[in-house]
Amino acid sequence: MTEDTANGEGRVPEDEGAEQSAPASPAGPDATADQAADAASVPGEDGAFVEAEGPDVETTDPMDEELQDLIEKTRNEPVEGDSEHLADLKRVTAEYANYRKRTEANREIERQRAVGDVVKGILPVLDDLDRAEKHGDLAEGGPLTAIVAKLRTNVERIGLVKVGAVGDAFDPQVHEAIFQKPNPEVQVDTVADVVESGYYIGETLLRAAKVVVDKPE
Repeated sequence: MTEDTANGEGRVPEDEGAEQSAPASPAGPDATADQAADAASVPGEDGAFVEAEGPDVETTDPMDEELQDLIEKTRNEPVEGDSEHLADLKRVTAEYANYRKRTEANREIERQRAVGDVVKGILPVLDDLDRAEKHGDLAEGGPLTAIVAKLRTNVERIGLVKVGAVGDAFDPQVHEAIFQKPNPEVQVDTVADVVESGYYIGETLLRAAKVVVDKPE
């Protein structure tokens, strides 16, 4: 009787006490890991477990890296379209520079031609002065000497240059041979006499010189 009472009232059976004294959650490191896993997973609406949202974790997107590489490559290498535009710009610039050079050259040629047309009216006067000087009609210190000198100075100032002198090698580009004669003393065709002087205005030949030519035998 005493033993039954002790078992029934005095103390709790070992099995029942063990169940009541069991901790609510397991202890130890493994228990902590299990709790973290349980906390990270929560049941969804359909009963399936889904990962609970936690603090943001910084991740690297492969697409971002590829885009960055493309930007760097584009920055370091010229774009094909830009290269074509640059080449077109250089070509147009060169063509414009050549056009300006041609225009300026043509303008100078036209100016010389216009001056030459005016000067051509003076050439017969210069021819008469040359003949008079050749025959001794323009004596040094004579009344016409100063006038002739001023006239020649003014026509030279506008760019008129005389062509043809005795002893020059014959050049069919600037000389017109009106007579030829053999001469054993010359090695090449040589101007023996100038009948009528030729003239340049700038780079334009206004008139070829009419000359007598000595030819080697």
